[in-house]
Amino acid sequence: MGRLMPDAASFTLSVNTNPLVNRFADPDDLIDTIAWRIGIRYVQLTHEFINPAWPAATISKTVRRFQAALARTNVRVTSFFTGPYGRLNHFGHPDSDVRRYYIEWFRTMASIAADIGAESCGTQFAILPHRDFDDEARREAMIDTALGHWGEVAETAKACGLKFLIWEPMSVGREFGHTLDACAALQDRIDGAGLALPLNMMIDIDHGDVTSSDPADVDPYAWAERFASHSPIVHIKQSSMNKGGHWPFTAKYNADGRIEPAKFLETLQRGGSTRNEICLELSFRERDPVDRQVVAMMRESVDYWAPYVETGRSALAPEAGVQS
Repeated sequence: MGRLMPDAASFTLSVNTNPLVNRFADPDDLIDTIAWRIGIRYVQLTHEFINPAWPAATISKTVRRFQAALARTNVRVTSFFTGPYGRLNHFGHPDSDVRRYYIEWFRTMASIAADIGAESCGTQFAILPHRDFDDEARREAMIDTALGHWGEVAETAKACGLKFLIWEPMSVGREFGHTLDACAALQDRIDGAGLALPLNMMIDIDHGDVTSSDPADVDPYAWAERFASHSPIVHIKQSSMNKGGHWPFTAKYNADGRIEPAKFLETLQRGGSTRNEICLELSFRERDPVDRQVVAMMRESVDYWAPYVETGRSALAPEAGVQS
């Protein structure tokens, strides 16, 4: 299948910072690496780099450092999302005091997102413990509760100037959005809640319930086509039949991977969209020699997609070193 024609290549590519968490911590080091070693402009920043739970003074200092690094490199944070250490119950926690803590946490997250120039922020819709999910009445009540909490966050996010919020469909029922139909039904429920800002899904094409009797529920192209116009950001990684990991788009994994850029983008277009942010969400275990190969594999993944999408690479400022 050939490459997309230039006038159709209106999709942008970004990188999620999951694989950079704890491998990088300094804002200048992180943003310089993204700009010049990985070679991409657009970033989905994860919360570990500016944790909303930090003291206000620490948050302000770190935000200022990110603002300076972004201005110096012309890197752009498009969204702010929970990272690998943020997959928690949040709005699905059974204790109302814990949920109240996370409402304030996400309101702070929205403020940080606006300060670093992002258009959106988010997390999973809610994550329920087994006990609450297995009780149908409790499950329904907790969905309504979570919607109320998202509503509070949406009000703050709108006041901060964000354009929308995002929730991520997952792979098991208690984390929500695990099948195509379940995802659509929840989105309908969200859309009917009248939140101050849209709460849009951010599909991950390698998620889905592997126990489903419908093969479409684990078909990355089925997810892409059905939700192309509903998911402004789409998480991608090289997908294999066994869904064994968040694989990069390197020669090793592309050899038997299912995701081909031109075919994937054509699927999104067939689903009714011409502008999605295609976000590389990769993961690498803390093992040598891979631990030192992460940046190179991210660069190879960006290079693999670069002929098909807008990376923003040409808009990056020339490398000039870290300014004091």
